[in-house]
Amino acid sequence: MPAPSTTLRVLATSVIASLTVTGCQALDDAGQALGRADLVNDLAARMDRALEQTWAADYQLPGGKAASIAQTEDPLRSAYTWPAGKITVTQEALTRCATTAGRTSCTVLPPVLTAGKPSVAVYTEAGKLGLVTPPAVIRLLTEAALDPEATIGQSDTTLSGHHATCVDVTRSGDRFNACVTTEGVLGSFTGTLDGKPAEVALTGYTETVDPATFDVPPGAGVVDHRSAIS
Repeated sequence: MPAPSTTLRVLATSVIASLTVTGCQALDDAGQALGRADLVNDLAARMDRALEQTWAADYQLPGGKAASIAQTEDPLRSAYTWPAGKITVTQEALTRCATTAGRTSCTVLPPVLTAGKPSVAVYTEAGKLGLVTPPAVIRLLTEAALDPEATIGQSDTTLSGHHATCVDVTRSGDRFNACVTTEGVLGSFTGTLDGKPAEVALTGYTETVDPATFDVPPGAGVVDHRSAIS
């Protein structure tokens, strides 16, 4: 089992420190604060481990649209596909594709160093487009765990045949619901990200990935900037 990330260690330390400073706090309050930290640590650890594994997940977006995330451990590579585009990270390149009026164009850039987790680059790029990503959900959970005014409820459900732990969070007038499967995959999210409504739900999961998943879409126009930059 990998060592806890710096973010998780800081989170646990911050919660414990706050309880130490407010020594007169009721034991029930202390237990609730630690319970929130434990829950966030567990969900974050699941997602962190998943970034080092091979799997593919399909999602439903609002309006019946679909998206998918795929990654492999050996070789290291990952892809995020949605109706208007695709982002792929491999050891050879970072490829961004956009689809407009039925035509797809792709830009190929030099590879990004990802410290063994190619999905980090994919999630960063996808987040810029307003798509729901696991790190974005974990950020919201972490902020909620450190907010003494936040309320976090826990429940369990099954999504596409996979058990998931869910949290319902209300904080500063905002509310979101997020579920994470036992495998560490984002199961669902409903709420607001960067001021915009966001929703996603898992519709399929597999631990085998077709190598063609990381290719550019068929018929796409491709501009390769790797040689020009190098």
